[in-house]
Amino acid sequence: MPLFERRAAGLYHNAAAVLDADGSIAGVYRKTHIPDDPQFLEKFYFTPGDLGYGVFETRFARIGVLICWDQWYPEAARLTALGGAELLVCPTAIGWLPADRGEDGLAQCDAWRIVQQGHAIANGVYLAAVNRVGREDSAAGHLEFWGRSFVCDPQGRVLAEAAPDRPDVIVASCSRRRIEDLRRDWPFLRDRRIDTYAPLTRRYLDGPPGRDPAG
Repeated sequence: MPLFERRAAGLYHNAAAVLDADGSIAGVYRKTHIPDDPQFLEKFYFTPGDLGYGVFETRFARIGVLICWDQWYPEAARLTALGGAELLVCPTAIGWLPADRGEDGLAQCDAWRIVQQGHAIANGVYLAAVNRVGREDSAAGHLEFWGRSFVCDPQGRVLAEAAPDRPDVIVASCSRRRIEDLRRDWPFLRDRRIDTYAPLTRRYLDGPPGRDPAG
């Protein structure tokens, strides 16, 4: 359940509360990646989250949350999966600006879908991408949201998909055994070469491949 969290005067987070089956709060995730795009001026309002990529134990599954802009980053999905998540839930509000419609706009929508399916495959988890529908008008123009919320399995197969133009409720069956079986067939987590990934902590690698930027 996404929310505007007031932590202190002038200190706000784009956050989500994870509710367990009995309605109790299993935990809170604070959005880590804060965008600054047309009509998404979140850097003006929000402070980046400082709770890490949490995994929340619920009655039915261990759930990780990535909010909107977070969902584009493979590092965020991987760290959440490494924390034990079986299901990634990605609440978002993404859509077209007026100039985005047409072929390029359809490619944007496809890219959003493909990236989420890739997270599910690369990490051997289920993923629920939850997107807004409708249109929002402002002085700067309008946004038309894509809708098309969906759930995919650890092979990226779409199990259920919502409508693009109206509120919808979708239901999909998820299986822990399916995660176990697919992680045995595609052991991406087992075969990770963690000894080679230190450069990921750098903003960018300058210089030719193989050259140590610090040396």
